[in-house]
This record gives sequence, structure tokens and C-alpha cells, in this order.
Amino acid sequence: MASRKIFSLALTIVCMSTLVFTAGWTSPQAGTSLPEIKDGNKSALVRIELPDRDKLDDLVARGLDLTEHVGKYNGVLTVDAIVTPAQLQSLRDEGLKVETITTAKEVERILTQRQQKVEEIHQVTAEKDQVNILRANFFTNQSGSFLYVEAKTSAGLAKSVVLTAYWKDAAGNKHSAAMERKVDQNEYLYHHLLLPVGTQPSEVTVKSNQGGSAVAPVTEWIGDDKPRRDNKHYVTDFIDHYMTPEETTKRIEELAAEFPELAEVVALPYKTHGYRRKAQAIIGDARENPASAVVLTSKKWGHKGGNQLSVEVNVPEQANSDLYVVVTGNKITVNLATDNSGEPTSSAAEVIQALNAGAGDMITATTFRGNDGQGTVQPQAEIQLDNHLSAPDSVPREPFTVKAIRIGKHRDGSKLGVLAYAQEHAREWVTPLVAVETAERLLRNYAQDAETRKLVNNLDIFIIPSVNPDGANYSMFDYNWQRKNMTNHCSPKYSDPLLRNNWGVDVNRNYSVGSVRDGYIGASTFCLSGVYAGPGELSEPEAKNIAWIADQHPNIQFAMNIHSYGGYFMWPPGAYNAERETLPRPTAGEEAYFWQASKTILKAIKQYRGTVILPGKTGPVPDVLYSAAGNSADELWYNYGIYAWDFEVGADLWNAEKNRWEGVGFQPPYEEGHAEAMEFANGLIGMLKVAYQYEKDHQPPHTSLVPGKGTYQDEVAIHFQTSEPATIYYTLDGSRPTFESKTIQPAGPREGAESLTLDETTTIKWFSMDGAGNIEKHYKPAGHAKNFNKAKLIIK
Repeated sequence: MASRKIFSLALTIVCMSTLVFTAGWTSPQAGTSLPEIKDGNKSALVRIELPDRDKLDDLVARGLDLTEHVGKYNGVLTVDAIVTPAQLQSLRDEGLKVETITTAKEVERILTQRQQKVEEIHQVTAEKDQVNILRANFFTNQSGSFLYVEAKTSAGLAKSVVLTAYWKDAAGNKHSAAMERKVDQNEYLYHHLLLPVGTQPSEVTVKSNQGGSAVAPVTEWIGDDKPRRDNKHYVTDFIDHYMTPEETTKRIEELAAEFPELAEVVALPYKTHGYRRKAQAIIGDARENPASAVVLTSKKWGHKGGNQLSVEVNVPEQANSDLYVVVTGNKITVNLATDNSGEPTSSAAEVIQALNAGAGDMITATTFRGNDGQGTVQPQAEIQLDNHLSAPDSVPREPFTVKAIRIGKHRDGSKLGVLAYAQEHAREWVTPLVAVETAERLLRNYAQDAETRKLVNNLDIFIIPSVNPDGANYSMFDYNWQRKNMTNHCSPKYSDPLLRNNWGVDVNRNYSVGSVRDGYIGASTFCLSGVYAGPGELSEPEAKNIAWIADQHPNIQFAMNIHSYGGYFMWPPGAYNAERETLPRPTAGEEAYFWQASKTILKAIKQYRGTVILPGKTGPVPDVLYSAAGNSADELWYNYGIYAWDFEVGADLWNAEKNRWEGVGFQPPYEEGHAEAMEFANGLIGMLKVAYQYEKDHQPPHTSLVPGKGTYQDEVAIHFQTSEPATIYYTLDGSRPTFESKTIQPAGPREGAESLTLDETTTIKWFSMDGAGNIEKHYKPAGHAKNFNKAKLIIK
């Protein structure tokens, strides 16, 4: 045993002594490791490309600081390592390719950010947190009864902080459930839970493992409306199938003709691109040999002659032939050049040049997706060019005039206007049905139903069944998942027919407020993206039409954008940037009005079959969904001051057997689509009721300060109580409050109004204005009136 040990040691010493070290590397003593690197602050993490496994073994043996990350990418062996500048130079001197992954400076920045995060977490968790229950709701829908809770902790920045909800059922049995954190763009929003329950708890307690707790009563989210006992004759259900844009347009034209005293058709000025495309074909196998492929596009629209064209590629029988093109009627024949053995020699680039020269009045020839076209073209039997559109001839191909039906006893701009518009996204087939059903109800119930007469007599209602008719037709007849319109803004590089289902502009990303070009996220400038925002803001006629109707009818104060699916109910802001800075939030009063109005609308939706739009899916877009740069609701709210909502029809359905919510999709079986259209038509009528209440509201709000004027020993937090949702304008410097003064804002996403903390003697002056524009005490901010509110708080 002794001799074997001595032999092993001797062999090790011999091997170590034969290692060769290059410049910058220190040769260790036999049996020792490499000395500590002295210039570690300049070290970097790098990836080294190796010629073979032997070289890897060599680096291992030489003691390089490898990171235990070995890979093989595209047949190349790589290893990651931490190296000093001298080691980096030595590796490169050996002919190795080295790529820097992370430098020391970058690591220092990461460490600094980490430390800042540690300090932030320590700050919020250093003491007992504050828990605020935002919502505690109970509701019953067609699937069962549910408890929904939202709560927020002041320590929400720390993922280690957990909230748990506790409640008792009717029998006194205790229940509890951990709540899920909701985070968007790395910003903590709140914790929430949604659970099926048997009965409505009286209250819920939310406790934090950080020590904080809160208790709140459980309230009914959307109650059941009592039957309308004064309504002996109210007719509904005027739809029986999914409808094309031609059908919905014809329907509103027929309605306007039948009820000329109450309705008219408004032709919007910007015609769409049309359900049309140029005819195309590809010579060669573009997928297998893209450099040999040639893309042909007709000069005429497919339905106007492009589909009649054909092309054939031949190889002449004789050797050493020249390339030439022959046109005979609608047929284009390409005769390839050959070598002395009779084999074809024409490249795709050469064929393209010949085609554009010999048949350029009929077609345009390009390479496939921008390649150099140096592959050799092969013979091909005659192929027909095709625009790949499958709709019947009854579907018009020319630019489409989008139409709205305008409903109202007084359609002269003297009444408050309401806009409802559907199918910005082509694949959302239920949404036009909502629009048509609503128009039918308003006109056909006018004579017999007092509630309907009240709405039609006092409102100016605009309904657009299909904003995006071209895309809708394409979705119905060609590609059901089509989201965008049919305008192809792609360059020839991305305009081959294999990409035809990717062309178009997302109409609801094409508006001018909070767009991708303003730095907001949720849209793209790449033409093949599903959320392509177009070549510029408001570039598309579909978007221009919505902006036009708002611009030409300043009486419009309410709008509903009808989308599907998912069962959301949302309002602005709808976009934020990479730092999750949203467009300006509505004031606390405006936000409260959005919430208040929503109750009426959502209750109407529930009335049809019990569908409840979940509280977690109700609210400003960033709080319940994600950023949608350049959407139409933001356009209407920020540019025109219109209260703008977004429906997402098609609420998820609860599957009791599987114990989960299940989506219904864009194009559910018609039975489900019909039910969705019926219930959301209820909701649209509900919005009209909100607008009517707004129109008839002439009662100014009143407010009070809590705590009020007086003397306080320490700083004091004050807040306002209002008789109704109202925006509060205030000053703290003794000046008159005006519309230029500061306003009370929400305390945070989905929270109530902020409070103000005073730490010195202050006289606060304020007034409030409700959503309908009524000003407290009839105060005139623009004048010299002094009938504003004021209170002096003395801080000792």
C-alpha cells in the first residue's frame, strides 16, 4: 500500500510540472492550486468557444475559474469562465473566440440595486404593516355563489409578506384561505381571492404574517333587480345567428327606414381598404429552398383580373439557351437559361429581372423574404395566381363605408350623446350582435315601454355594429383568428402569401393617445405583430372614423367599446410605459363615478341569466388586465372628455365538476354567443340609463372635511366626504380654488381618495364638481366669487 501511494504522488508531480502556462497566468507549485486573482475588480464573465473536448480538459487542468456551465450551440462547444484582463488576452492570443457576458461594472450595478431592494424591504417590514381591505364582495351567478376579497398591505413590496382571509359561514364554521398577490410590471397592486362559498359571510378578516389585520363587512357585489312591474310589454331577442358586416349594415338601414322619426343612418367618411387583395403565387419551394423561390404579385386586384393570371416555368430542350419570358393572354411562361448539358442555370434574381421586364405590366416579381435570390430556379407546371379570399361573391370587395345608426327623438346635438361601437377586432363575432340587439330594442319598444321612450327622447345614441368590416369578413370566411384589419403595410420582404394571415393593423392600437410611439407598451411597430399599431397614429380609416364621430358630435359624453371575450369591464387609463407609469389617472371623484356607474351597467348584465362580471375584472385597464397602447377608450377620454368604457363580453363560466373557471372563446357555439349578446345588450341599455341620469342631474354635490376646522396638537391627516362622486379642487396657500388648482387623487390603484397630512397651521379652501358638471354651492371658479368652502386647522 505504501509503495502505491508513493507512485501515485510521484505521477501527480510529474504531470503538474509538465503543464504550460501562457502570459498572465501564474504557474502553481506542484500539488497546489492557482493563487488568488489579484485584479478581481476588473474580471468579467465570458463565454469561450472551444475547438474540441481536449481543449476544455486543458482549461480545466490549467485551473481557469470555470463556472460549471458547458454547452454546445450550433455544433460549437462553449464554456463560461471568470477571467481577468490578462487571462482574457491570453485566451485570445491562443486563437480562441471569447465573448463577454457580464463585466465587473455591470455586476456592481446589480449589487447596488440589490442592496437598495434589501433596504426597501427592510423598511417596509421593520414593523407591523397596515392592511386595507379594498373589497369584500359576495355574489351569486348562474353557476353558484362566490366570495371575492381584495386587500392591500403596506408591506406588499416584500413577497415574504402573506395575507390570509378568515370568515365564518352561516353555521358558524370557520374558514380561511391564503390570498394571491397581484403584480403587474413588477408593481404590487393588491392581494385577492375568489372562492365558491355556500352562504354570504357577514364579515371577513384579513391578517398579515407581518402582524397587520383588518375587518370588513361582506357586501353583495351585484344584487338582483326586482321585476319591472310597470313593464307589461317589452320585446327582446332580435338576433338568431352570427352576422357579417353586410348583414348588420343592412339591418340598421332597415331599422332607420322603418322608424324615420326616431333613427337615421350616418355614413362615416373614411372608407376601409376593402375585402380585397392582389393575387399571388410562389415559384419554387420557398420553405426548402428560399433562395430559389420567386414571389409573384398581380398588379390588379385579384377580383379584377389578378386571379386570372397563371405562370409556368419551362426548361428548353436545347442546351445553352438564354432566359426569356413569353406572355400569352393571361399566361406568363418563363423559359430558363441552360448550360451546355441542358441543365437550368437561371437564378431567382435573374428570373425576377426577366419577369419584371417582360411581364411588369401584369405582375411584380420579388425574392422570398429579402434573400439574395442566388438559388437556381427549377421548372414548374402551370400555377394560378390567387388572392386567397374565400368569401362568396355577395360579399363586396371594394372599400367599405362603415355606418352607424343614430337613434333619438332629437338628433340635432341638443341632447346628451352616447356612442357604442363593436368589432374593432375582427374575430369577436358576438360583439356586433350586442349592437344590433340594442338598436332593435330601443326602436321596437319605444311605443309601448315608458323606460325606452325616456331614453330615446332624452339621448342622442350612435351605434356602430362593425368598426372593422374588412377584417370581420376575413375572419368569417378565410381565417377565423384574424384580429386586425386587412391593410398590408409590410414591405415586399414580408408580403409573400404564406404570411397573409399576419397582415393588417390592430385598430385598437392605432389611436393617438398613449401610443407605442409615445413610449407606451402593449403594441408593436412590426407589421406582422398581432398588435401592430400601424405606420403611424390614426393611420387607419377604421380608427379615423371613431375619432371623427367624436370630433363632429361634441354632445357625446359616454362611450362603450364592445369587445370579447373574458368578461371584463374597464375604463381609462389603458396604457403604461416600461416603468409602469400610466397615462394620467382620473381624479378620485372621476374614478368614483366610473365605479358608481358600473354598478348600474353590471347589474343589468346580470339580469338576463345571472352572469356576474367579477370585481377582479372590473376597473381601470392597468389594474385588471395589461397595457394596451393606443386604444380607443383612451382616445375618447383624454382627447374628448368622454366617459369611455370597454366591455369584454363572454365571461368565463364556472365548471363545478372540474372546480375551475373556463373561457368561452371568441366564437362560442351560437347558443352561448346568443346569451352573451342578450346579456350585454342589457348592459348597453344600462349605460344609456346612466347617461340619462347624468343628463338629468342638476343637483350640486356637497362636501365636508374630516376632521374639520379646529386646533390640533400634532400633524393631522384630513380627507373629504362627498354626497356623490365628485372631483375636489383645493388650495393650501390661501388662494381661491379654481379649475387650475390641485385635485384630490386616488390614494393608489383601486384605493379610495387620498388624504392630506397637515403639519402646520393651514387654511384649506375647496369646492367640488360632480360628474355631470354641477359645482358645489353653484360656485364660479372663473370669476371672483367667494362662496367656496374653507377651514382653518391650527397645528400647535
